[in-house]
Amino acid sequence: MRQYFGRKLFIYGLTFVAAVTVNWVIPRFMPGDPVASMLARARVSQPEAVEAMRVYYTNLFGFDEPIWQQYLNFWGALFRGDFGISIYVFPVPVTDLIMGAVPYTLGLMIPAVLLSYWVGNRFGAFAARRKLLDNTVLPVGYVLTATPYMWLAVLLAWGFGVVAGWFPIAGGYSFSLTPSWSWTFFLDLLHHWALPFLSLFLVALGGWAIGMRNMIIYELESDYSNYLAALGAPAKLIRRYAYRNAILPQITGLALQLGVLVAGALVTEIVFSYPGIGSLILKAIQNQDFFLLQGSFMFIVIGVLVANFIIDIVYVLIDPRTRTGMAGAQA
Repeated sequence: MRQYFGRKLFIYGLTFVAAVTVNWVIPRFMPGDPVASMLARARVSQPEAVEAMRVYYTNLFGFDEPIWQQYLNFWGALFRGDFGISIYVFPVPVTDLIMGAVPYTLGLMIPAVLLSYWVGNRFGAFAARRKLLDNTVLPVGYVLTATPYMWLAVLLAWGFGVVAGWFPIAGGYSFSLTPSWSWTFFLDLLHHWALPFLSLFLVALGGWAIGMRNMIIYELESDYSNYLAALGAPAKLIRRYAYRNAILPQITGLALQLGVLVAGALVTEIVFSYPGIGSLILKAIQNQDFFLLQGSFMFIVIGVLVANFIIDIVYVLIDPRTRTGMAGAQA
């Protein structure tokens, strides 16, 4: 097992280095000059002052150094936990901006991923044994899983926000409130959270329901299910074994779909102007903020890699065949 996780850590390490390098390169291929953008926002009219500010900002952000030195400086700052200073919200550190947005993104993503996974698998397994549900779940599931996150988000915002007026369509909480540990603020937070969560939940729910429905049908028609039925085993016991075997590919699917779910969450945040990482990325792109863009993507990369590694550990713990194969390989 130690050898297995050692290989996994090595692979994840290489993936992290490659992702961080791409994360550093992409902002530098963006059109525009971030320093010029800062000077334009400052609206300074004196040429001497503009040139002095240009030299100061260029030196402060390290843009006057060779590109290879900037790359090495980036890695050195990364190991110190320093993501730099935001160009857009100068002189606020990028870390402070990300820490302010992370609770909103995690509060949106974690419930959507876990609940859609649990409900979708349960409902798909149940629908596989009910013809009426199967005839409705399959087409509805295909429609949901084929629906782009941003399109469903726009429909929900228009239907429940603009037309019905039941939910707000922008922001993480009402602008008239100040964040505090009170029931008033918490309920208002949930009110703004409902539509972004629902858009993520529904799209992911369709995929999990279809996948589990197909896997359950396959498992119930397999040789071991027919053998158990021939021995007179109760149908409930056979379905229980079928569900346990069918859930394993779904766990692998969760690892594969995690990046898609993260991307969907970021786009959904932009649609609803939700104050999470997605909104930060949009502001960073609009203002050529290299450091804010790098820091935001870094959080996503680390989060996805850590979540995939946890899923790998869970898969080993719940699948005895994997542990047996690892023991055989070591022997």
